Amino acid sequence: MPKQHQRTAQRITRRNLIAAGAAGLGTAALAAPPAAANTANTASTAPYGPRRRAARTPTPHHVRHDIRHRTVRTNGIRMHVAEAGDEHAPTVVLVHGFPELAYSWRHQLPALAAAGYHAVAPDVRGYGRTDAPRDITGYSLRGNIADLNGLLDALGARTAALVGHDQGAGITWAAAELRPERFPAVAGLGVGHGPRLPKPMTEYIRENNPGRFNVVLYFQEPGVAEAELDADPDRTLRMTLYALSGQAPYDLVPRWLTGTPEGADFLDPLPDPGRPSRWSGWCTDAEFACYVREFRRTGFAGAVRRYRTFDHDWHDLPQVGTHKIHQPALYVTGELDSAYRFGALGPLREWVPGLRGVHVMPGVGHWTQQESPDEVNAHLIDFLHADYPPRRRTRRPAPD
Repeated sequence: MPKQHQRTAQRITRRNLIAAGAAGLGTAALAAPPAAANTANTASTAPYGPRRRAARTPTPHHVRHDIRHRTVRTNGIRMHVAEAGDEHAPTVVLVHGFPELAYSWRHQLPALAAAGYHAVAPDVRGYGRTDAPRDITGYSLRGNIADLNGLLDALGARTAALVGHDQGAGITWAAAELRPERFPAVAGLGVGHGPRLPKPMTEYIRENNPGRFNVVLYFQEPGVAEAELDADPDRTLRMTLYALSGQAPYDLVPRWLTGTPEGADFLDPLPDPGRPSRWSGWCTDAEFACYVREFRRTGFAGAVRRYRTFDHDWHDLPQVGTHKIHQPALYVTGELDSAYRFGALGPLREWVPGLRGVHVMPGVGHWTQQESPDEVNAHLIDFLHADYPPRRRTRRPAPD
């Protein structure tokens, strides 16, 4: 890390990083300064465009394998899923974060299918073509895990490997902790697993980060974030994607998440980089337009409701963050992802004794599987082949 970057990082304390936010944008937050971090190996069809050794030659993300779409019923909602591969093969479920869609896994679905899996990516509750009920309790950890269990039932799958990114990683780690028999292998991208906070999230933030803007707190009041983000979804998405990407200035996220004064709006500190073709080598204008179309249609109300359940989760599932994850697990991140840069791997290693590997990808920001799809695919496939091998499974009868 360049010396000027080390100095910037060292000015950020563990306490104000924990208070800087929560899952995804906030998990910048759940650990020590980057100097304490450990590193390991750094190593489609419309509308969707190791454990024992280093990753093999990357599996190209453009490998041909048709992506199918359907809607299933789970836990009282209709859930849209994109899928690829043999439905009788072992199931791998890919859980996206904020502000994303099943489309975020467009490079992984065909690669996992070609590797022998039934790869399934849902639009999480509140996103895309999945229902977005107004009752926020359904957006809790308990609700999201029930959605995943119901999804497996609808697919006729007894078990599935779970892969989660950003908030999807938080859901994935919790599901692995609470339902190890249902989810026998897990991978987290960007966001790691650690112990339970000593008090509810918003209380912890207010106590440790007074007078500063905070993503989680900003998203708490119904209607406030929605009004800003919905005003121009194109602008919201391009500014958010750029700010958290590997292309943004190194100090942008620390200034945004820890140095912005209270009372600011979400987008106030962020530059507008223009269309992705001006700055991104990983998201084309056509791919970006897929996100814009969906969020222009749905708005961001469903997406921000997950943030409003963090305190509820702390009271509702006090066991989360108190049990270790023993099933095979993988962690993949970008070296420029805030969740890694301002984090430490110690809690992950302590709380996930089943951890098979940690892979930190140089030059990659928060949008892990989109910024470096070939490398992510290779790490996932190596891990899955070792610990969740591709053989035909016995299907559970799907519900009517």
